[in-house]
Amino acid sequence: MSEKYRAGVIGATGMVGQRFVSIIADHPWFELAVVAASSRSAGKTYGEAVGNRWVMPSAIPDKVKDLTVMDAQEDAGKIAESVDFVFSAVDMKKEEIRALEERYAKLECPVISNNSAHRMTADVPMIVPELNPEHAQIIPAQRKRLGTARGFIAVKSNCSLQSYVPAIHPLMDFGPQKLLVCTYQAISGAGKTFATWPEMVDNVIPYIGGEEEKSEIEPLKLWGKVEGDRIVNAANISITSQCIRVPVSDGHMAAAFVTFRNKPSKEEIIDRWNSFVGVPRKLGLPSAPAMFLKYFTEPDRPQTRLDRDLGKGMTISIGRLREDSQYDYKFVCLSHNTLRGAAGGGVELAELLCAENFIVKRD
Repeated sequence: MSEKYRAGVIGATGMVGQRFVSIIADHPWFELAVVAASSRSAGKTYGEAVGNRWVMPSAIPDKVKDLTVMDAQEDAGKIAESVDFVFSAVDMKKEEIRALEERYAKLECPVISNNSAHRMTADVPMIVPELNPEHAQIIPAQRKRLGTARGFIAVKSNCSLQSYVPAIHPLMDFGPQKLLVCTYQAISGAGKTFATWPEMVDNVIPYIGGEEEKSEIEPLKLWGKVEGDRIVNAANISITSQCIRVPVSDGHMAAAFVTFRNKPSKEEIIDRWNSFVGVPRKLGLPSAPAMFLKYFTEPDRPQTRLDRDLGKGMTISIGRLREDSQYDYKFVCLSHNTLRGAAGGGVELAELLCAENFIVKRD
């Protein structure tokens, strides 16, 4: 690519924002042109603004640490004019996020959001690129509503469902009817480390606010269809969930139980998993892993520490598929929550929208 897309990160100092910064710093398609955060950080260098709160495994990239942090709200117009699109990882009240992201879109700046504020907005696509890339076709209808030519909002789904939903997706033609899932979620999903959340050491908390509702509703939008000016949720599968916080730094694991209208064989399921190739791989997107779904035959895999980083954190690991006495089958699965489940998934979504010309470079 002769000239890179200019990208901005709003909410750049938080944990997910840091992930975006780390990924984009050396991205083959994107140049990190703007970092923005709250007024508390505005005017400082990125290195000064983050300070000792940097929690990524590698150091702050040299090309980023001296960038001056802009004010995500006060400087919105200036930011929108200087980039081709922004990633949104802001930490604000939901109604404030909704308003800020719409403001950027109306300033003709496409927004790729990690936040939940617009996930259930009917004309905002919520995309896992391997699963429902066709939902990007709703963007012209959203632009018509917003009155924009370039601007729009696209979102990624909740991190907790990006282990089990990808595992069910290649099996949709068998008609999954009932899905029960228990997720065991890392503390980084709350933006925490063990240093900042010592209460999680040697502890399990059986409640994550709002997570179970998202886990039960958001997959229905992912499996829905674009109809006119909205995305209509799937209505032929019911989901129930429990979401539990466990003392793990990164990696969300799930135990899933599923019943089908037309029960496949175990061999058919594993073959679907092993042979699945999504649109990102076909398009050669930089973030697309060589293998989206990896099935382990060993009885004690996947394991969080061993397998969360497969495919640079973008591969979904699956194991322990077996028949169940109450449901047709049960299995376990694992995804890296701040890579596949957050910033990595957001970057792959931006790549998809660039490849399909929904995001274009400014003149």
